[in-house]
Amino acid sequence: MHFMSEDESAALVSHEMAFEAAREAFVAVVDDAVIFPAVIAHGSETSNRFSIKSAATGAFAGLKVGSFWPGNDALGLPRHNSVILLFDQAVGRVEWVIEAGKVNAYRTAAADAVAVDALARPDASVLTIFGAGNQALFECLAIARVRPIRQIHVVARDPAKAEVFVAALQREGLNATGANAQEACQKADIVVTATPSRAPLFDAEWIRAGTHVSSMGSDAAGKQELPPALLDHAAVFCDLPAQAVMLGDLQHFTGDRTAIVALGDVLRGRTPGRTASDQITIFDSSGIALQDLTIARRLIAARG
Repeated sequence: MHFMSEDESAALVSHEMAFEAAREAFVAVVDDAVIFPAVIAHGSETSNRFSIKSAATGAFAGLKVGSFWPGNDALGLPRHNSVILLFDQAVGRVEWVIEAGKVNAYRTAAADAVAVDALARPDASVLTIFGAGNQALFECLAIARVRPIRQIHVVARDPAKAEVFVAALQREGLNATGANAQEACQKADIVVTATPSRAPLFDAEWIRAGTHVSSMGSDAAGKQELPPALLDHAAVFCDLPAQAVMLGDLQHFTGDRTAIVALGDVLRGRTPGRTASDQITIFDSSGIALQDLTIARRLIAARG
């Protein structure tokens, strides 16, 4: 059994690697992959949560364990962590264990970037981000690689955290300011939510025609970032429809579920993505293990 530490995987990962791995995973979902039901659990303290997501293709199989320990802030440790296990397909033993906390941030943001690249207007230049945590930074950096972002509006519950986050974006060379939710939505070409919210973060009426919206934080029953009215009046895409309606924002969708499109079908050219410049598009990401497995294979290849 081989082991790759957090330090090793963090040193090897890049936005480019994550983007290609995410795109491969989206396509595999609609081609030959099997995605198994996610297991959502908690630690001895119910506030400490973890999930187990697994998948298989004809070439590889494995799982990802993602954890969320909110009390880690007080210890100076990340609240989110991730471990990927790849199985030896010949004998069924674990072949690789990869610590992937930072990799997971890249991988999640890359999934969003692939969706934005496929669904947002080519000229989209104003991004609104809900959330000011670690993941939100990776989302902004990944999207700025695929669209000409000239302005970022930051919406966060804690003004102090928003101020720190704005400064972090500015250090990355991105023009960012704090804003209130309504103003930020009304000015946006792209809206991304990266929060643990359990209630809509904005009103559907605030989203203007032609906007693309990515929900990145809803990955468990009860979570919610988007208003249902927006879901019911937009073109809706996701990583995996069967999972999204159970764990993603689409668990609150009251419209025709047969109209939900897997992003992989758009990437394969089987289904159209955005069909008009004034269309509102939504990408609901509940996260699939295949994204973790594809980036794990790239990390192993890069390690040599």
